[in-house]
Amino acid sequence: MSIRIYQVDAFTEKPFQGNPAAVVILEQAQTPQWMQLVAREMNLSETAFVYPQPDGYHLQWFTPEAEVELCGHATLSTAHVLWESGRESVETPILFSTLSGQLGARLKSDGFVELDFPAAPCEPGDLPAEIISAMGAIPKSISISGKKWLLEYQNEQEILNLKPDFLRLKQVPGRGLIATSVSEKSNVDFVSRYFAPWIGVNEDPVTGSAHCILGPYWGKKLGKSNLIAHQVSSRGGVLHVRLSGERVFIGGKAVTVLIGELTC
Repeated sequence: MSIRIYQVDAFTEKPFQGNPAAVVILEQAQTPQWMQLVAREMNLSETAFVYPQPDGYHLQWFTPEAEVELCGHATLSTAHVLWESGRESVETPILFSTLSGQLGARLKSDGFVELDFPAAPCEPGDLPAEIISAMGAIPKSISISGKKWLLEYQNEQEILNLKPDFLRLKQVPGRGLIATSVSEKSNVDFVSRYFAPWIGVNEDPVTGSAHCILGPYWGKKLGKSNLIAHQVSSRGGVLHVRLSGERVFIGGKAVTVLIGELTC
């Protein structure tokens, strides 16, 4: 069989920045085993698999090692591909059925894709001493949201200086770890980095789903409902975050860098 596949850089408007995702356009469901093999072959932080259904599209995401419940940059990439390829009108919002419920995407007049995601509150929590040691710096505060940790540090330079020991991190059960601080730049509210060696992604370049946690967290601390975020990985990416009740709207741009065909 021959299946169209795209590679898109998300949360950027420049190629080779932001977070790359593969998008596989299907006509019908495929087995999880096949999708996992494709994701492993692509070897990106996430590969998205999408096919049409009566009320929109079914969407799933896989890292090279596991299926995940929510992925922002691969959702943005999928919506971008559906509009750019002409499968959907740019004037039409897209609905996705996913493991995290129904998600939405719309293309704004300024060229930003805005994702409609669920807010994920966090609460103060503890962290194994082994994790703090492996991170190499003591956080200002520790919070927990589901299976993910959020570590706030004193300043942006501490975030930039982090050099986690990923082998040591994997020795302690976990899912994802967000490191964050206020930004030192006047046009950015907060910065972050995201680490998930437990699912085969040591550092994710730009993590939309983490901002379901970061948005409400910093919105409350800063007293703002509209925020600008910068994920300060080596590739980097900018996200516009808008809070509305139990939803977080995450905006970013995307650019297609590769189009090909799977032949197996």
